[in-house]
Amino acid sequence: MACSRSCLRLLSINNVLKRTISMSAMRRAEEALDKMKEKNPYFDKYAEKIARLQQTSPEEFLERVDKVANPIKDGRSQSRTYSELLNPKQPRKDEEANEIPYKKLTDIMKLELVADKTAEEISSIWYEYHKTKDVLAATLTVNQFDTLMQRAKQFPIFLLPLPRSEGFEFIMLQFAANAVHFTPLLAYQVHAENAPECLTIVHYTEMKDKDIVLMRGEYDSKVLTAQEAQCLANELQMFYCKSDENKLKLLETFNKKPDEFKHMDLIKEVENIQLV
Repeated sequence: MACSRSCLRLLSINNVLKRTISMSAMRRAEEALDKMKEKNPYFDKYAEKIARLQQTSPEEFLERVDKVANPIKDGRSQSRTYSELLNPKQPRKDEEANEIPYKKLTDIMKLELVADKTAEEISSIWYEYHKTKDVLAATLTVNQFDTLMQRAKQFPIFLLPLPRSEGFEFIMLQFAANAVHFTPLLAYQVHAENAPECLTIVHYTEMKDKDIVLMRGEYDSKVLTAQEAQCLANELQMFYCKSDENKLKLLETFNKKPDEFKHMDLIKEVENIQLV
C-alpha cells in the first residue's frame, strides 16, 4: 500500500505540475496575444487562426511569438533553419580583388554567334538557354535600362518587402555599376558591408546597339526560393522602371529623408503581391 500511495502521490503531483505549466503558458499566451493586437496591423486578418492556436497549443503559440519578437536568440536566427544568414561572406583573395564577382557575358554565351541576330531572336536564345538553370533571366529595352540606371544614381539603396508565410521580410538592395546586390536586412544589420548577398542581378549592355539589355540573376537557394528571387526582381522593376508616383516618393524618402520613411507605407505598395 505504501508503494501504491507513493505512486499515486507522484502521479497527482505530476498532474498538478502539468496543469500549472499549461495554465502559465496559457496566461503568457494571452498576454502575448494582447500585445499582438496592439502592435500588429495585420492582426485582424489572422485573428481567428491566431486565437485558435493560442487556445489549443499555447506553448507552440508562445514559441512562434518568441521567433517574431526575438529573431536572434543565442546568436542564431530563429526565423530560418539555415545558418548562413548570420555568417559573413568569405574574404576574397588579393589577386581576385579587382575581378568582378559575377560572370562576364562572354563566359555565358559566344557573342559572335548572335552578332547577326535581331533583338527578338537574342531574347529567345537568352530565355531558352536559362530555362533549365537555377537562375533568373530577362531582357530590357535600352529605354528601360536607362530609366533603371538614372534612378539607381538617385536612389542607390532601398528596401524591398519579401512576402513570407507569416508576413514580410525586408531585403536590402544596393546598386554597383550594372549590378544590383540583395541581402537580408537582418544579415546587413549583423555584418554591414560583409553581409552575404542572397541575390545578385547583373545587366549586360554589350548589345545595346540592338536595343536589348540582358539580365541575369543568381540567387542563394539556401536563402531564397526561385519564386522569392523572381518576386524581388519584379519589385525592383516596379520601383525603378515604372512611372508610379507613390513608389518614386518612397524611393526618395528612403534615400533623402530616412527619418520620415515608414516601413508600413512600403508594405502597402506591395502587399497584394503573391508568390506563385
